[in-house]
Amino acid sequence: MKLYYPKSHYSKAHRGLLFPLLKPFLKAEGYADAERIVTYGVSEMDFEFTDLLQEADLVILTMAWNYYVKTKQESLAIAFVNECAALNKKVIAFNAGDFGVQIPYYGNLIVLRPSGYKSKFTNNEYALPAFIADPLKRYFETDKIFERPYQTKAIVGFCGQANPSVFNAAKEVFKTSLRNLKSFLGKAKDEAQQLLSTSFLRASVLKRLKHASFVETNFILRKKYRAGITEHKDTHSTTLEFYNNLKDSDYVVCVRGAGNFSVRFYETLAMGRIPVFINTDCALPFDNEIDWKNNVVWVEFKDRHQVAQKVKEFHEALSKEDFIDLQLANRTLWQEQLTMGGFFKNFLNDR
Repeated sequence: MKLYYPKSHYSKAHRGLLFPLLKPFLKAEGYADAERIVTYGVSEMDFEFTDLLQEADLVILTMAWNYYVKTKQESLAIAFVNECAALNKKVIAFNAGDFGVQIPYYGNLIVLRPSGYKSKFTNNEYALPAFIADPLKRYFETDKIFERPYQTKAIVGFCGQANPSVFNAAKEVFKTSLRNLKSFLGKAKDEAQQLLSTSFLRASVLKRLKHASFVETNFILRKKYRAGITEHKDTHSTTLEFYNNLKDSDYVVCVRGAGNFSVRFYETLAMGRIPVFINTDCALPFDNEIDWKNNVVWVEFKDRHQVAQKVKEFHEALSKEDFIDLQLANRTLWQEQLTMGGFFKNFLNDR
């Protein structure tokens, strides 16, 4: 399969908004493929690019749609999508960030995004995983999971920000209301968000688990996101604490953040652990192919008060062998379908 992207659209100053698959390939001269494999998990042998639009099987819009909106160049993106339509070419675009932006619908446009609400997805929108470096290799120098033996009581872990303050919850909801109002008035192109305090939601879910006698908890609560660390985050001691918390837990609470998705969800799978997934109308990758309810403790938002019971029922339905097998299966699922290379190989081949 040959891929094309318009090189003239690339902005080094906005590299953070580059289409994810292009990041490993738009590098300084001399960048070695071995380094690309280590850093991104993809090789130049995995994908074929062409400089001729007419030769392409699929076309990638170089920058996230957010970039074109931010730099007042949305007309450039639209013109390119229309040009590709005239050549009967499909275009894959990226809707970046916690909230995403409003993107016009085009019959030949495919949109990938980590955020958004599944019930509001158009038929050309698909969930994009949060791509992370392999935590087992980075922090534990292994590619084998630490298998957890089955115990009668499930150990549920969580390390992160949670705030039970009603006052703080009100502030979060107020900020979301202002953002939604700007969108409604046409002052911003951010998509409207559910009026919800996510830090309060996490705190309430954790409280239910903490007070349940039939599960054990392994919680490290932070007052700020990533404990307030803003520099050298990946090498800070709190990051190792985070992954040790995952390693030492059977199940891990995964609740959306500012955007309607959870990076922790993918970190949990990468560690070979079982997410306790609070579904806030989320879109998950390959949800037409993967029966996610086999891999995670699935808790609908309306049932969040029953989270401890849901964990107990899921855990008790597993045998000792099933429990180990599921840990291995979740790690394999992440490796094969949710890493950058795994996701794009599968997704592009289905287009």
